[in-house]
Amino acid sequence: MTILVTGATGNVGSNVVQQLVNRGADVRALVRDISKAKFPEGVDVVQGDLLDVDSLRTAMSGVSTLFLLNGVVADEFTQAVIALNVARETGVERIVYLSVIHSDVYVNVPHFAGKFGVERMIEAMGMSATILRPAYYMDNELTIRDVVTSYGIYPMPIGDKGLAMIDARDVGEVAAIELLRREQSAELLPLNYINLVGPDTLTGAGAAAIWSDVLGRTIAFPGNDTAGFERNLRQFMPSWMAYDMRQMAERFQTDGMIPEAGDVDQLTALLGRPLRSYRDYVAQIAG
Repeated sequence: MTILVTGATGNVGSNVVQQLVNRGADVRALVRDISKAKFPEGVDVVQGDLLDVDSLRTAMSGVSTLFLLNGVVADEFTQAVIALNVARETGVERIVYLSVIHSDVYVNVPHFAGKFGVERMIEAMGMSATILRPAYYMDNELTIRDVVTSYGIYPMPIGDKGLAMIDARDVGEVAAIELLRREQSAELLPLNYINLVGPDTLTGAGAAAIWSDVLGRTIAFPGNDTAGFERNLRQFMPSWMAYDMRQMAERFQTDGMIPEAGDVDQLTALLGRPLRSYRDYVAQIAG
């Protein structure tokens, strides 16, 4: 049977597709823009949108398992609810949903609250699903690399509690493993949750120190000014999204993204290798 991947051209989705192909799965990718569909040979590409019910029905026809990834957009919750309803309508019984860690804690952060609502819908509908809860992505550091290297500061106001940052490649691989576990099971499997975390819990000062070591010069951490963070973000994203990101940063500072006991060991066992480290990721992108 076929596994459908939504958000397939993005950083996580493309990793999921590649990992599934590597494991011999029959993969279909739902994309809005066909010109961005650069997938391995054999991937079935369907053009559509999570708000276009007809295209969703077409994409889910003959699908047994769904990887549901919704971008951070104003109608994220609506997209997810429609996709899950169409999945049930078309007979898709096995689901892996990409949520976020501490969705039940960051309750005032719009995109966290939306994902928490989707989790509750999956539970209430009795769906056979894995809910993946990733922490902050290391890959977000690509957006600040030039600031770090040009101005000598680590500008993300991530606070002093610590974030267990994870590499999107590890997220994609765990997702593929879970999709195939559900796809290949003779019976529908019960609902389960997996926290996706990295091996290190990093503060703002700690992240700056790693950049300093990798670059061989001092990178400063200027502090946790979330108002300034929002002002900077508004230069290149909608005001609602910049505000959303500010609320998230403020919860970084009050709550952090701390793994639960056993999270790292579970992921290491699942992958059969160590998780990718923040230091290695910075070394990869710094050059």
